[in-house]
Amino acid sequence: MTKVMGKYFLAIVPDEPIRGMITGLKEQLRASFGIKYALKSPPHITLKMPFVHNENKEEELVKSLRGFFEQEKSFSLSLGGIGSFGNRVAFMKVKYPPELKYCQQRLIAFSKTELKKNIELSDTNYHPHLTLAYRDVKKDQFRLVMDYLKMNSIRDSFKVHQVFLLKKVDGLWEMIKEIQLSN
Repeated sequence: MTKVMGKYFLAIVPDEPIRGMITGLKEQLRASFGIKYALKSPPHITLKMPFVHNENKEEELVKSLRGFFEQEKSFSLSLGGIGSFGNRVAFMKVKYPPELKYCQQRLIAFSKTELKKNIELSDTNYHPHLTLAYRDVKKDQFRLVMDYLKMNSIRDSFKVHQVFLLKKVDGLWEMIKEIQLSN
């Protein structure tokens, strides 16, 4: 069997209708500013940064992750406000409840010990957010983009009762497995 390495990450993906509203906002950015890179993935809050894994062992990965997340309790998240990293990334702010912080910290430790994945700087310097625009935002349009997002910001909350394993397929991130948290 040939070893084929795939690229994956773990994320919280809001349920509908919030997911659709955020996708709609990203589509408005594409129509108004030509910004489309953030449309390569569904609206999400990253829990574990992208990592490489043997595709032949994908089911074993999912089984391990299910074992981990069945120990994690569901919790609520609130979205609201617009922030940025420098002048290239615009995002929706996520209120950072202790449950999210502890879940992410346990996941990183589990990823290192059980999945044998490296801990990235972005894993330890965790800043939950929901990216709306990045990479293809031109510096001279960034302020306009930020103003637009602030005028069209979405404020909402939702219950996190599952996370998703996403996989890069033909240049797009697809939700391939839904993994339930305990209630």
